[in-house]
Amino acid sequence: MVKNKEALLEQIKADIVKNNICPDLAQEATNLVMGDGNVDAEIVFIGEAPGKNEDVTGLPFVGAAGKFLNEMLAGAEMVRSDVYITNIVKYRPPNNRDPLPDEKEAFWPYLVRQLDVIRPQIVVTLGRHSMEYFLPGKKISMIHGQPKRIQFGDTKITVVPLYHPAAALYNGSMRATLIEDFNKLSKIIDIQKQEKENI
Repeated sequence: MVKNKEALLEQIKADIVKNNICPDLAQEATNLVMGDGNVDAEIVFIGEAPGKNEDVTGLPFVGAAGKFLNEMLAGAEMVRSDVYITNIVKYRPPNNRDPLPDEKEAFWPYLVRQLDVIRPQIVVTLGRHSMEYFLPGKKISMIHGQPKRIQFGDTKITVVPLYHPAAALYNGSMRATLIEDFNKLSKIIDIQKQEKENI
């Protein structure tokens, strides 16, 4: 099953290149950063776009924000190899600027395909850029850390919006909030499992 999923994810990557998605970004980027982690993960974390370190390594969340993410995973008794991590936009925007609406729109169908392959129980959005696609019209300051059950294609998924780890690196109070929200994830997974067993 894993092999099959890996092949399907490789196909999505090939299609992004073949379909020449965001050619301006692609031209400046070193690597297409697809995702990293367990293809059978119950939780998928979705950020906004790769930064400098991610562009160099071809892996998501490997810089300072990634280190903080790893710390929070450990604090919540999870390891990176158990989860899957990706971004909406798969190429680094120049100078780490925010991804533009049309860039997010261009990559969105490929993210949907990734999620269709992995089939997580929970999607954790990191920052407002990925949150707004799952929970349009919501404000992250109002709903961070709160699980939301949404219809996603032919299935229902739970989305948990969190602040982006990068934002918390420079803001002590946000850091505390993010750690607190992160520590709720295990409980949210347990509730999900119980609900599934009761169906």
